[in-house]
Order: sequence, then C-alpha cells, then structure tokens
Amino acid sequence: MGNTMLRQAEPFKVINAIDNATRFAEIQNMLDEWKPARLVVGLPVHPDGAEHDMTARARKFANQLHGRFGLPVELVDERYSSAVISAKRGEVIDDRAAAIILQQYFDTN
Repeated sequence: MGNTMLRQAEPFKVINAIDNATRFAEIQNMLDEWKPARLVVGLPVHPDGAEHDMTARARKFANQLHGRFGLPVELVDERYSSAVISAKRGEVIDDRAAAIILQQYFDTN
C-alpha cells in the first residue's frame, strides 16, 4: 500500500487464496475499503531483462486486474526486490517485496 502524497510505500497484506475467485474477491474487498487510484504489479524478468514464464503470468494478472476493476495498472520491474530483504528460511516476505516494488514506482514516476 502506498501514499501518493508522501510517495511512500509500506507492506500491507499477503493474500493466501486457493483459487482465482477467492483471490479476486479479496482484492475487491481491499479496493472497496481503500479506493486506490491505480494498481502496481511487479514484473518478473531474468537478471539480463529477458522475459520468462512468470513475466507472461504477471502481465496476464495485470490485464485481469484492469479488466475486472477498471483501474489503471502499472507494471514495475521487480528484479531483486526479494533479494534485498533479510528473512528467515520459510518466512513470507511477499508483502515487503511488494512494498519495495511500489516504492520503486514512486521513485521513478
């Protein structure tokens, strides 16, 4: 989650959904509560910038978000976003990685 006035991102929530219907319902609930102006999705690529299977999945997810919720969706290079987080083995860091991706968006736009 981020504040556009302060241009500051912070970890918010990890969605653990077993299927797309549940995942998108949880996203809808967050959108209803927070009413964001846009959504930011991390775009995974290889270190050299080459795309791979997860790149296509991230693009598809971004398109689904835009199609379902009608909000602009920005894709942000997420290379190394998880690598800069110190965590214990097995610790969920997705929310912190997402905050880093959003902060990259704020810092470059």
